Amino acid sequence: MTLLRLEGVSVRFGERAVVDEVDLEVAEHETVCVLGPSGSGKSTLLRVVAGLQRVSAGRVTLGGADQAGVPVHRRGVGLMFQDHQLFPHRDVGGNVAFGLRMRGGAGRGSHDAQVAELLELVGLPGAQDRAVASLSGGEQQRVALARALAPSPRLLMLDEPLGQLDRGLRERLVVELQGLFTRLGTTVLAVTHDQGEAFALADRVVVMRDGRVAQAGTPLEVWQRPASEFVARFLGFENVVPAVVAGGVAGTPWGEVPVPAGSPEGGRWLLIRPAGVVLAGDGLRCQVVSRTFRGTHVALLLRPETGPPLEAECGLAGAPAAGDRVAVSFTPAEVVVLPTDCDRGA
Repeated sequence: MTLLRLEGVSVRFGERAVVDEVDLEVAEHETVCVLGPSGSGKSTLLRVVAGLQRVSAGRVTLGGADQAGVPVHRRGVGLMFQDHQLFPHRDVGGNVAFGLRMRGGAGRGSHDAQVAELLELVGLPGAQDRAVASLSGGEQQRVALARALAPSPRLLMLDEPLGQLDRGLRERLVVELQGLFTRLGTTVLAVTHDQGEAFALADRVVVMRDGRVAQAGTPLEVWQRPASEFVARFLGFENVVPAVVAGGVAGTPWGEVPVPAGSPEGGRWLLIRPAGVVLAGDGLRCQVVSRTFRGTHVALLLRPETGPPLEAECGLAGAPAAGDRVAVSFTPAEVVVLPTDCDRGA
């Protein structure tokens, strides 16, 4: 069942559309992550749902009820910001209890028990009396999450929730958050610029560009079939070039590249995944610019005799060194013919 629905939502500041006719649905118990570069409108979209930003056009419904004119504190949503926004004059227990008081209805003794339960839930048992200033960044993040969960919101919204943490801690907390939301059955709408974080956490990802939805789908769908050159590059793929597809091959700056059977023909953009650039005896001649150990494989940056640089992968054994000359061929299964604007009806 759909919990949150946005229909034709736009936010304009003067002539500039920060959010432009966005349609979006979030089902109950689903985690949706909105991805995009700075200025793509993703945080504004979150503020619209929370009631912190008025829309210029469109409609937002929660549980089927139109939210026009509904104040923030009556929407039943929880919002967790990147900078935590914890109260420095309150201890950990006081911060979490504030979230409970937003819900109302329980006495102090009941609050104490619920604070203890929430801190246990986020991995900070017995931390009620600790000062906020004594907490690490990861611990502050957990307290902010406990406070946001305290009122039992029907929708939890996260704005760059792990943006200020180092990569190792982010990766650990993403796994913990995913497990926590699954156990609680929480419905989550999160905003991030980090695709790795979004892909690990989300049931569905929504990629935004210039206030519009560029692509929406499961992480696997978006990763395997980017909807455009922009999405492919945003996801970190570098082997993206203009091409002309005809007769099962694509003419590219690297020469002819075989494409999967049934690929659409004509002027296109082509994505070749690094795993599809294979070291071979015959093929495009390249020089190895650099090699990077990635644990399970070696990443290579190649300078071809023709065309832009290529990213490739190879096994650990026998990996060429920087300066070596190699030849490469292309595996059709790792080649993606990207849709054009006409294909998407833009």
